[in-house]
Parts: sequence; structure tokens; C-alpha cells
Amino acid sequence: MSELNNQPLSPLDGRYHSQVSELSEFFSEAGLNKARVRVEIEWLIRLAGSDYFQVEAFDEEQQAKLRELYENFDSESQAKIAEIEKTTRHDVKAVEYFIREHLDKFWLTDRAELVHFSCTSEDINNLAYALTIKQATEQVWLPKAKQVQQKLVGLAHENAELGMLSRTHGQPATPTTLGKELAVFAHRLQRQIHRVETQQYLGKFSGATGTFAAHLSAKPEIDWLQEGSEFVESLGLGFNSITTQIESHDWQAELYQSITHFNRILHNLATDIWTYISLSYFKQTPVAGATGSSTMPHKINPIRFENAEANLELSNAILDSLTQTLVTSRLQRDLTDSSAQRNIGVGFGHSLLALDNIDRGLDELEVDRVSIRADLLDAWEVLAEAVQTVIRSEVAEGKSEISDPYAMLKELTRGKGIDEESLTGFIAGLNISQEAKDRLLVLKPETYVGLAAKIAKSV
Repeated sequence: MSELNNQPLSPLDGRYHSQVSELSEFFSEAGLNKARVRVEIEWLIRLAGSDYFQVEAFDEEQQAKLRELYENFDSESQAKIAEIEKTTRHDVKAVEYFIREHLDKFWLTDRAELVHFSCTSEDINNLAYALTIKQATEQVWLPKAKQVQQKLVGLAHENAELGMLSRTHGQPATPTTLGKELAVFAHRLQRQIHRVETQQYLGKFSGATGTFAAHLSAKPEIDWLQEGSEFVESLGLGFNSITTQIESHDWQAELYQSITHFNRILHNLATDIWTYISLSYFKQTPVAGATGSSTMPHKINPIRFENAEANLELSNAILDSLTQTLVTSRLQRDLTDSSAQRNIGVGFGHSLLALDNIDRGLDELEVDRVSIRADLLDAWEVLAEAVQTVIRSEVAEGKSEISDPYAMLKELTRGKGIDEESLTGFIAGLNISQEAKDRLLVLKPETYVGLAAKIAKSV
């Protein structure tokens, strides 16, 4: 076998690992097993500490020893479970036997039959996935998403009053401010962040077909619905009481839809920033020693934003696929969800990588005020909107008899470049009140921005 056969297959585990490594704590096989051990241990402690079984409860020292199995879960623990799985050919059963072996070491074998009591593998897996997804989202993805959003807020406020030529359909339109345009993205991203922050993370714990049948056969006197609910909630999750063998995964689909929507907004930001760079509205700060083009030394390519675009598309492809796959299952259970869920971390990883690139990319931007102003001063025709609107107002108030002001301004400006002199001359000759003329004559493209500054500062 070639030595190259042992190299990482995914760039997330190779080239880009340093930018996404925080997710490994949760979305690796070891991270999943750590969560599985936690669920099994907490269920064992709960059952032994109840009055349901005539067994001795674990004392505080014993509980601490058991909890160390997941609190101190490491590569050695993962290797041990992997070794057991070679025999069991079943990942969750390997976790159960891992715990049983430690009960033997701790002289607690008398309570070993309470490990995995009345559980199906999905009872453990769905809770483990819910825990890892919740932790990864709240501890890794959300902080990075908020960091980028807040950086946009800062840039919006900083450039709230900087007049800029807008473009609709790629053509010059009425001016705006740079801050206001960035504020739009900050506002849109914040809405999706709020959706993620308020996301439910649900779990089931009701046995092989969601009926608690095994539980009742052993202890019919217990309110197992209440018991299941309290246990799931003790893990910091919401309880889904009405399921088949599997938790329905609807909450996962909702979460991934929020993240993909966030990704699409971020993708829109990346393409707009790229365009503003191409228009020289932004300069990119040179990085010492870095190469742009391999043959054109003058270039600084907008690679941060291009990299982000590609990774956002990859993230959405995976998360969209998960959204579609996870909400369906043949009858009470099939394994399509099991295979698909192993790629959750890949979807999160590409989104996190994109966030990191945009975060760094924004830090490397410098606003080119000279280029922005020059673009505006070359587009006096954008004031046509203001002129025809003022004329309409004058006509409506009986102060002018001009017919069809829109057509008049179209004739003056459409397909024609006009300058300050020609526009002011046109205004001076209009049959409107002097007060209206005075208002129009002081207008400049860079000041015709309406409430843009106020809007920018409102985010």
C-alpha cells in the first residue's frame, strides 16, 4: 500500500483543518462516541438512583468515576471502542460493552444490566447527535457567525455617510451609502442568527418503535412518558414524545434550513464585495510575501471571497441533502438517516471555513474613497429621479403645467451621459417654483442618499 493512501481525503481534514478543527470535538467519530457514552452513563446513574429497582444507588464518588468516562474521553477511549466494534460489528453495542468493562474495573458489576436498559440504538444515537449538533452550533458556528455579522455592523456605521453609486441591473442607479448597503447584509444575517439561536434540539427515548413497550413489560407501574421526558430534558434537550423508532429529525431540517439561508445571504455578500473590489471601491491590503497571480505581479486576487463562495455552495449542497433525507424513513425505521448524519460535520465545516475566509477578507479591505467619489461625479444622470419627482409634486400642487415630467427626463438622460453644467442648466429653465429649483440645484450625486445614513446606523 502506498503511503499516500493514508492522507486525508477531505480538504477539511487536510489543507483547511486549522480553520475548522474546533468542530472535530463534536462531529468526529470520537465526538459522537463521547456523546453516546454520556447518554448511556447518565441513564445508568438515573436508573440506579431511582426507587424502581432493588439495586444500590451510585454514591458521589462512583458517579464521578462514571462521568469521567465521557468527561475525559480521549483517543485511547475511542481506540478501545473501535477495537470492541471489530467484534460486535455494531457501534452502539461497542459503547455499551465499553461501559460494562469499566463497571467491572470499578467493582460495580452488580448494576451492569441497567446499562442500555430498554434502549434501542436510536435512543442513544438521536440524543448523542442532538447533543453534538447543539454544542457545535452554540459553541463554534454561532460565535463565528456573530463575529462576521458584527464586523459588518461596524463597517456599516463607519461608512454610514459615504455616498456611493448604486447599481441595479448592473447599471448606475440612484446613489446610496456604502454603510447602508453593508447594513442590509448585517440585518439579513442577524435575522437568520436569531432563528438559529432560538432553535429547538429534540430527542426521543421511547424504545424500538416509540411505544415504551419494553419499559412497561419490565416495570408497568412507572410513568415512562414522564421518566423519558425528564431524562431527555436533563441533558438540555427538548423531549419528542410522539415518534417511530427514530426521532423524526424535523428540528434538524429546520436548523439546516436556517444555516443554508444564512449561507446564501453570505454568498450574496461575497459576490457583491468581489464586484466592489473589481470596481475599485475596495482595495485589498497586501500581505507580506503573498503572491496574487503567478504571472501578473500587480494583482491581489480576491481569494478570500471566492473561496467563501465555493465553500458556501458545498455546505448548502450537503445541508440541503440532509434536510431532504432526514425527514423521511420507510415505515418505522431504515438506515438512510444513519449514513447521512455522518456528514453533518462536513456541512458545518464548509460553512465555518467560508465564515473564516470572509472574516479575514473583511479585515484586509480598505475603502477607496477617491474611486467611489469619482464614480459618482461621472453619473449626474442619477439625479433625474429627483428632478422628475419634484416636477410631479409641483404639478400636483398647481405650481407647474409641465406635461409628463418622466418623459422629459427620459429624453434628457436615457443613454446619455450628462454633467453638472448641463443638468443645472436644464433645471434653471424649468417652469417650476423658485423654491423647488433651489432645492434641486444644491443636489449632488454624493448627497442624494435620502435616509441611507440613518438606516445604516440603525442596525
